[in-house]
Amino acid sequence: MNVTLKDVAERAGVSRSAVSRTFTPGASVSAATRRKVEKAARELSYHPNALASSLTTGRTKLIGLVSNNFHNPIFLEVFDRFTRGLQDRGLRPLLVNLTDETDPENSVRMLRQYSVDGVVVASSTLPPLFSKAFRDAGVPVVHSFGRLSSTPEVHVVGIDNVECGRMAARTLLARGYTKVAFLGGPESATSTQDRYKGFMEELWGRDELTVTSSFAEAYSFQAGRKEMLRLLEGKTAEAYFCGDDVLSIGVLSAIAESGLSVPKDIGLLGLNDMEMAGWQNINLTTIHQPIRHIVNSSIELMITMLGDHDRYPEARIFPCKIVERGTLRPLPEPENPDAAAG
Repeated sequence: MNVTLKDVAERAGVSRSAVSRTFTPGASVSAATRRKVEKAARELSYHPNALASSLTTGRTKLIGLVSNNFHNPIFLEVFDRFTRGLQDRGLRPLLVNLTDETDPENSVRMLRQYSVDGVVVASSTLPPLFSKAFRDAGVPVVHSFGRLSSTPEVHVVGIDNVECGRMAARTLLARGYTKVAFLGGPESATSTQDRYKGFMEELWGRDELTVTSSFAEAYSFQAGRKEMLRLLEGKTAEAYFCGDDVLSIGVLSAIAESGLSVPKDIGLLGLNDMEMAGWQNINLTTIHQPIRHIVNSSIELMITMLGDHDRYPEARIFPCKIVERGTLRPLPEPENPDAAAG
């Protein structure tokens, strides 16, 4: 049988309210009473019921962790870091799958049924109106991997996807590619739109270049593979910025099946730097997204919001960097001025 609060009270010789206060953070209880209650609890192997205590405190400590792309392996790391980070801080993550959800109000109703204290929207593809719907419902919300804005309506933590697109373009140019292409995820995704925008802006007006673009149906291996197989039926670019590692790996598979090689025939650049990208048989050159910093900062903001619901929304943006591996031509060797003079 489960040991109850009443059993502990009887063993300790105190009231049930004294036991309740002992296990309620911040509640007033004398040191002597606390010692007696804790001793009785140890002897009876009693553990306070978190759901029952929420009825007293009005706080469930549940944080809804919302996402919509469970096909992308990068989110295994995202969920791992979020769940461990929240649990380490005494909070309880509630994972919610919004794949194919189009109405943010449905999401708000579902999360309210669980009486969550806050929501983290962990998605680069859900539009801002999803996180805004939680804010309008009075639920503290942070949009991780969300779209950069100079005047955010909710807290946003992530990267500058436009700048990542520019970085990708500069990376391909530095290696001497003149026929380059953008192969993005779904066109409706804000991350795709911004990476495409930065890529095209950086290359605009360069008459010596041939620039093309196409889009996969999803951020997934199969979608990347399918789109590249289609492209291989015609003339291909010399190098592709695939906008995402998992798309890049699907593209890599299609290229290998066609009898071509990377980077000899076609160069590839991804984005995220997920663990799989560094595997020896993949060895993907990519743009590193600092997921650990994004997750930790998101959790920090959520904890702050739980104590200050009126905190003014801010955008926290983290820089990215190129991770050199083996799917692009190497950078040209710098000229040696001494050798040229000799």
